[in-house]
Amino acid sequence: MQDHDDDRTPVTVIGLGLMGRALAGAFLRDGYPTTVWNRTAAKAEQLVAQGAKLADSPGDAVAASPLVVVCVTDYDAVYELLDPLDEVLEGRVLVNLTSGTSAQARATAEWAARRGSAYLDGAIMAAPQAIGTADAAILYSGPQPVFDLHESALSSLGAGTTRLGGDHGLSSLHEAAVLGLMWGMLNGFLQGVALLGAAGVSAAAFAPVANSAMGTVAEWLPGYAQQIDDAAYPALDSTIDTHLAAMDHLVRESELLGVNAELPRFVKALTDRAVADGHGAHGYAAMIEQFRKPSTKRPRP
Repeated sequence: MQDHDDDRTPVTVIGLGLMGRALAGAFLRDGYPTTVWNRTAAKAEQLVAQGAKLADSPGDAVAASPLVVVCVTDYDAVYELLDPLDEVLEGRVLVNLTSGTSAQARATAEWAARRGSAYLDGAIMAAPQAIGTADAAILYSGPQPVFDLHESALSSLGAGTTRLGGDHGLSSLHEAAVLGLMWGMLNGFLQGVALLGAAGVSAAAFAPVANSAMGTVAEWLPGYAQQIDDAAYPALDSTIDTHLAAMDHLVRESELLGVNAELPRFVKALTDRAVADGHGAHGYAAMIEQFRKPSTKRPRP
């Protein structure tokens, strides 16, 4: 059962997937009076056993607390659940931890404002198991006074509770940027596993080598970031021309071993463009100029 102080802000959690249940559980562990709602009520059973109150409807759930946290499938689901609740939303703080685009976050902030509700958009940078621990980072964007009002409660979700700024789209943008980073690392690892597998080397044997190499690359990031912010790309270690030659080796190795070469071919093609734009003698950070360009659209057949 909950053991909470009377001055702890009641909080509602709408959406009880794996992440939603983890969020509600963290509030409960820190003693916040917690109301929950989900389409499938059975998902709330364990939380109710821990002291949560199960609301009968989204309207009842919102009405139960001044702080309402939403974590559902997408923004369409947010609107479907909350759009009919104009009067109930008025005066409440809505924290949306649903994944989406920055444009959706900004539009939802305007939607909430029309209903008299303060709004924070958030991005969860953690697995459900990490919620409520020092390993959980959750990024928020929206007005400082709104964040300050409920920072204590939101800090229950993870030690890495951070407000990025007043632009409601910043949290979604950071989430997209981190997802790109994650997939880049994972796809690079998988490419390496495929290459080494052709020589009978196991993924488990490659993992510590890959981990060490990624740590080395991570150490380069602050220096690269400074070069990008300064718009100056000195070749402190190697030039883009040198990288391009190594990329060609990776493409050829992949093709010779019968391993999918699409990813290294794409990276090489992007680098070819950088050289064509005059960046061959610059450091690799100059590749940012290629990533800043819009994609070339192919005509539909």
